[in-house]
Amino acid sequence: MSPSTSTKGGIAPPTYASLGVRPVINASGTYTVWSGSRMLDVAAAAMVEATNGYVRIAELMEAIGARLADVTGAEWGYITTSCAAAINQVVAAAMAGGDPEKIVRLPDTTGMRHEIIQEACLRSGYEPCIRTAGGRVVTVETETDLRAAISDRTALIFIDGDGEARSRITPQRMIAVAREYGIPSFVDAAAQRLEKPNRYLAMGADAVAYSGGKCLRGPQASGLMLGQRGLLRAAFLHASPHGSQGRAMKVGKEEAMALLAAVEAFLLGRDHEAEWRMWEGYLETIRRAVADLPTVRTETIMPGVANVTPNLAITWDPQVLRPPSAVFAELLDGEPRVLTSGRADGLQINPYMLEDGEAEIVARRLRAALERPAVPPAPAAPPAPPSVDLGGEWRVEICFVYGQATHSLRIEQQGADVTGSCRTQYDTCRLTGRVEGNRVVLRGRYELVGTAAGDTMEGTAQVGQEWPAQWRAERSRTA
Repeated sequence: MSPSTSTKGGIAPPTYASLGVRPVINASGTYTVWSGSRMLDVAAAAMVEATNGYVRIAELMEAIGARLADVTGAEWGYITTSCAAAINQVVAAAMAGGDPEKIVRLPDTTGMRHEIIQEACLRSGYEPCIRTAGGRVVTVETETDLRAAISDRTALIFIDGDGEARSRITPQRMIAVAREYGIPSFVDAAAQRLEKPNRYLAMGADAVAYSGGKCLRGPQASGLMLGQRGLLRAAFLHASPHGSQGRAMKVGKEEAMALLAAVEAFLLGRDHEAEWRMWEGYLETIRRAVADLPTVRTETIMPGVANVTPNLAITWDPQVLRPPSAVFAELLDGEPRVLTSGRADGLQINPYMLEDGEAEIVARRLRAALERPAVPPAPAAPPAPPSVDLGGEWRVEICFVYGQATHSLRIEQQGADVTGSCRTQYDTCRLTGRVEGNRVVLRGRYELVGTAAGDTMEGTAQVGQEWPAQWRAERSRTA
């Protein structure tokens, strides 16, 4: 069947090639920045089939919830747009429940429990998902701290399951304390394998979430939440199609059905032992291709609880073969592009996202890159002595891709070395850096690189993963 028979597109579909975007052979893993995983055939088929009809989303979510409960053994299941969306919606549900009056007030949490407790050692970049719903993050170091932090303001205990190895309290104790105090607990297990029975729910957690676009190999823009029926139904009320704070986190019928297919395949259809043997075979193909090169050493690294696949670490002496950074860059920039994981002493290969025939390509390209004669680095010129003195107070204007910010710097300079402090609108941090001639490198909230002349400096700032910002600074002439 065609997704639409009454209206035709009339054009060829766009492709990566038509946009000038070069895909990679993924020998690194299921990283969102590199577009996660490739969908299973059954998930892609379910996505196409789902677009052939119209359904009421609430009825679909109810039916999927019951089916997920049956397949996974959990009390209920709920599909979101991502594991990060699951964080946002379970936090909202823990604070406002299913009360319509409270739901429409968020992120205003007046009169609601709103504190979300998590371990300080496992803080991550997902706290904005909590704050977007109106939650306030409270961090703890020990179980004693955890007990002391629980109050009538506590809405949820948040646990980073993927960081379990670094936990000082352990998920078991976090969940046990939460149950003791009658506080719901939630585990982010984004990169973990889906198990039946579920280990975190067996510990007593109220909800656990997984990325749909990693191990499950469903749509990249999907997430799976399992747990207590009432909590998960409330989470759905805080998202599309309802007019609540999570309205923008819309799950389409296509993503929902495709992820359900991926979950069913993971638990009922896939041969995980055969997949493991296949991955080991991929790694052996790559290992054999380079094992005879001088100084090369290989080691199979077994996984922890997250990203459960064998990995191959390949290390060598960069004085004999080329530097790892040069080999990594050649693989990524060449044709076809090959993405690996860089190490200080070599590279690491994750076979999870490799397809049949790609291990041979990775092996061939890696051997060629290692065999290529190393270009001796040019003798480093001695650093130029500083030609400017940066000591004093500076006002810095930073222009982002859109919008500006003003920072202030307090700089002390001893020879070529710079120390001091950087104050932003929200924070104060330590400043370090160096001066060579009139070139300056300052590391505070961002790394500022540029040139200085008299009482002015200017250059570029690396402010994130994408586009750099421009900056200009003037020295204050007042004390």
